Parts: sequence; C-alpha cells; structure tokens
Amino acid sequence: MAVITITKDNFENEVLGAKLPVVLDFWAEWCAPCKMQSPVIEALAEELEGKVIFGKVNVDEEAALALKYQIMSIPTLVVMKYGLFQNRAVGLQTREEIIDMIEQIKED
Repeated sequence: MAVITITKDNFENEVLGAKLPVVLDFWAEWCAPCKMQSPVIEALAEELEGKVIFGKVNVDEEAALALKYQIMSIPTLVVMKYGLFQNRAVGLQTREEIIDMIEQIKED
C-alpha cells in the first residue's frame, strides 16, 4: 500500500476510523525538509504495510486539518491510534525516530 493522500473528505474514514495506527505527514510542496522526509515515509509505508497506515496532508490544500492539529511548522508528523492523537514530532525525522514514535504507542 502506498502512502495515502489525506483530505478533509477522507480524513474521518482513513484516519479516525482506522483500525491500525496512522502516521500523518503534514507537508507542503515548497518545503525542502518535507521533500527530504517523503522518501523515508514512503519506505516505511512499504516496510510496515498491514501494521501502520501512512498518510500525507498538504497544509496548503488542507488548512483546516493543519489548524485542527495545531501545525505551526512543517514537516510535522502526527501519530494517531483509534482516531486519538498519540504523538507528534516537528522537523525532519529519521527512520529510527519514526519507528520509535510508533513503538511508543504500541506499548500502550
């Protein structure tokens, strides 16, 4: 499964209704660190397929979602589980840091 593009139209179904943990990557086309984050997210989406859902939220196109989750800087990763906010990381994250974020919520 590839990384899902998250919009206000599919947010409830893809994120809030998900049975798996969801990692949301808040990004923008003009953001250089976001472009560096993207291949890491895509690789993890393939590696963790069936265990974690990865979605990308374009903050320019989905300003309401960015506002709802108080996204002030990008890239920002938000981890959700059963539709509830679990964790957040601001700035470029390594593969290991993202896995750590996911592991923290699986222990709950």
